[in-house]
Amino acid sequence: MSRIVGVIPSRWGSTRFPGKSLALISGKPMVQWVVERVKQAEKLDAVIVATDDPRIADCIRSLEIPDVQVAMTRADHPSGTDRIAEAVQSLEVDAVINVQGDEPLIDPNLIDELAEVISSKDWDMATAATPITDEEQINDPSVVKALFNRHGQALYFSRSTIPHIREPQNVPTSGIYWRHIGIYAYRRDYLLRLVQEPVCQLENLEKLEQLRALDMGCRMKVIKTEDFGIGVDTPADVAKAEKLLAQL
Repeated sequence: MSRIVGVIPSRWGSTRFPGKSLALISGKPMVQWVVERVKQAEKLDAVIVATDDPRIADCIRSLEIPDVQVAMTRADHPSGTDRIAEAVQSLEVDAVINVQGDEPLIDPNLIDELAEVISSKDWDMATAATPITDEEQINDPSVVKALFNRHGQALYFSRSTIPHIREPQNVPTSGIYWRHIGIYAYRRDYLLRLVQEPVCQLENLEKLEQLRALDMGCRMKVIKTEDFGIGVDTPADVAKAEKLLAQL
């Protein structure tokens, strides 16, 4: 049986929202919401919050939630992926699920689906995508589009509108465009290999880290999901998150 851990990278120095991990959402720090949602997943052996800030570490420890640990990491990591790699490099685990620290409504069932996929050695990584139903998002470069084949294997990710429809008058857009959701599962050894690779040209051009994995020849499974949740990127997103949480 595979041993799988969920890791939540949580740093203080967000450019758009410094300290957002401890921003209160309906009376609780955001990172607490994320931890509690991840704990609802059934296929994780442990949950680790990987942080570089003692304030976040103290918050997590004060919650005293069973099987939730804190890993103190370096402050100079260029990405959350590098942070979780440091957190698990000395652990005897088979796979890792990277749950963004600003997703207070992450679906525990999606985490379990990713855990199921990555427990097989058929895939190096797994991620998720949801149908784009808003026409404006199709041409929005902040909305990353995912392309995958009939087996669900990732082909490409882009900020551009892909696929390009040459004769749009003859093709309905429903079911054509998929929005990438930034949650990842990795085989542990593949994750440690990934962070040692230099940035590739496509990653540098699109500013999408997952393109480094594809450039390496990664076997990456894309899970289809209807759930998108909400990422809290700015102070204005707090009210949106509170509204959605009130509906649960």
